[in-house]
Amino acid sequence: MKKEESDLKIMEEMERKELQDRYIRFDWAIKRLLRQKANFDVLDGFLTVMLNEEIKIVEILESEGNQERADDKFNRVDIKALNSKGEIIIVEIQNTREINYLERILYGVAKAITEHISLGEDYDKIKKVYSISVLYFDIGIGTDYIYHGQNHFVGVHTGDQLRVNERERNVLVSRLPAEIFPEYILIRVNEFDKVALTPLDEWMEYLKDGTIRPDTTVPGLKEAREKLKFYSMSPAERLVYIRHLEDINIQNNAIYTSKLEGIAEGKAEGKAEGLEEGKAEGFAEGMRQVASKMKETGVDMATIARCTGLSEETIRSL
Repeated sequence: MKKEESDLKIMEEMERKELQDRYIRFDWAIKRLLRQKANFDVLDGFLTVMLNEEIKIVEILESEGNQERADDKFNRVDIKALNSKGEIIIVEIQNTREINYLERILYGVAKAITEHISLGEDYDKIKKVYSISVLYFDIGIGTDYIYHGQNHFVGVHTGDQLRVNERERNVLVSRLPAEIFPEYILIRVNEFDKVALTPLDEWMEYLKDGTIRPDTTVPGLKEAREKLKFYSMSPAERLVYIRHLEDINIQNNAIYTSKLEGIAEGKAEGKAEGLEEGKAEGFAEGMRQVASKMKETGVDMATIARCTGLSEETIRSL
C-alpha cells in the first residue's frame, strides 16, 4: 500500500511539473483573463511588441465581441481597448476560415470610429484605430507571417507620398495622416516556422504552440508565464478549457474535410461539363456540398454561411 501511495505521489508530481510549463492559449486568455485590469500587463506587452511602441491599456471598451454569445463559442474572440493616448485598439483572434474576412475587419474599424464620435462633434475628436488580427487560417498569398497596412496618398505619376508641411500643420491640419488613419496588422500564425530570435518571434512562438521560454524578458510574455499557467486553473476551469480546444479541432477538421470533398466533387462536375459555365456551376455545387457536410457534423448556420458564402436560406434547403 505504501508503494502504491508513493507511486501515486510520484505521478502527481510529474504531472504537476509538466502542467507548470503549459500555458493557456491566447484566445482563451483574451476571452476570460486579459479583460481584468490586473492582467492588462500581458496585453500591454503584446501590443507593445506588435506596434513597436510602448502601449498602456487603460480601459476595456464595450463591444459585441466582448460579450458571451451562444452562437460564437470558439471561432472568433476579440477585445476592444483604449490606450493611454486615447486611441482604440481592436485585437481579434479568428480560429477558422471566414468568407469576406477583410471586409469584416474594415467594418469593425469603421464602426469603432463612428461609435466614439457624437453627431455634431468636430472631426478632430475622431480617434485613431489599430486593428490586430491573429489568424489561424490561410488568407491571401504571401511569404511573410505578419502584414501591416495603412492609408497612404501616393502620386499617380511621381510615386511620392503626399505630406503636410509645417504651415499647414499649424493652421489647417492638426494631425498627420499616420496619426489619423487606421492601421491594420494581419498575423498569419500558421506561416511562422523560424527559430525565435526577436521579441516578435517569441510572441509568434507562443501564439502558435503555447511555448514561453523560462528566461524570457519579452514584454507581456514574462507576465504571461505567471498569469496564464494551465496549472493555475481549477479542475472545473481546465475541463471547460480542454473542451474549448476540442471544439476548435473538431470544427477545423470538419471544415477542412468538407472543403476538400466538396471542392473535389465540384471540380469533377465542372471538368465533365468542359465549359466555363460548367466549371462555375461545379464550384457552386462544391460549396453546397461543403455546406451540406458541415451541417452533418453539427457546425452552426452562421459559421457555414461565413465559410461558404451561401445564404442561410440556401443552407436550410440542403
